[in-house]
Order: sequence, then structure tokens, then C-alpha cells
Amino acid sequence: MPSRPYKDFVIYGCFVLNRLVAGLDIDLHQDRLEQKLDSILAERRTSLSKEEVKREIRSNHVMTNKVIEALVKDGLVGVAQEEGRYRISITRAGVLHIRKYNEFYRRIYQEQIRDHYRYRPAPFWLRE
Repeated sequence: MPSRPYKDFVIYGCFVLNRLVAGLDIDLHQDRLEQKLDSILAERRTSLSKEEVKREIRSNHVMTNKVIEALVKDGLVGVAQEEGRYRISITRAGVLHIRKYNEFYRRIYQEQIRDHYRYRPAPFWLRE
């Protein structure tokens, strides 16, 4: 029986950060992104609910909470509570982190990423 590749906080965090960046609808490698980033984040205010994070990482609520806590601890996302619901939004540091490390994640976690997106289309950041 084939075993599924183990996925850890790092790759789950990568999935979440990339989903949030996709919501911003930006090119991570555009010129002068650092100068534009604060206004982009303020204008677009993209966020995900905890349920959307759970579906993105395709895991249970315990792992979802751990992934969110790890991302918050690293300053890559912020969590706001609105009307009893949590909204997770990417920070400036989160955008710059994923810009810097996406290619690294793609190489190191190739098997886990392929397994994760086996039954659905790959997101924009994985397309060649």
C-alpha cells in the first residue's frame, strides 16, 4: 500500500500564503513591489476564513489552528475576529516571504505538493 507524503507546517503555510497572495491578484516579481505593497494590502484587504484555510490545506481543525498559529507567530499573517468569525489576512512580511521562498518550497516539497493538488488544478504559483 503506497504511503502518502508527510506534510508539515511549512508546506501547509506555503499553501495558505499562496492562496492569500492569489487573492491580492499581484505579480510577486514585479518591479518595485516593496514600495507598492502597503497600498496594495490596504486597498485589496484579502482574507480567508478559518474554514477556507482548512479546505486549502485539506486537513482537520486541529492542524488548521496549528498552521495559523505558526504563521501568526512568524508575523506572516494577521488574524482578526469579526462578528464571532476569524479572518486570516497576509502581512507585508508574508508577501515578501512567499516571494523569496516559493521556488525553494517547490523544489524541497515537490512530492507533497504534487500529492496535495492531485485531484484539482494546480494554483497559479505552481504553473510553469
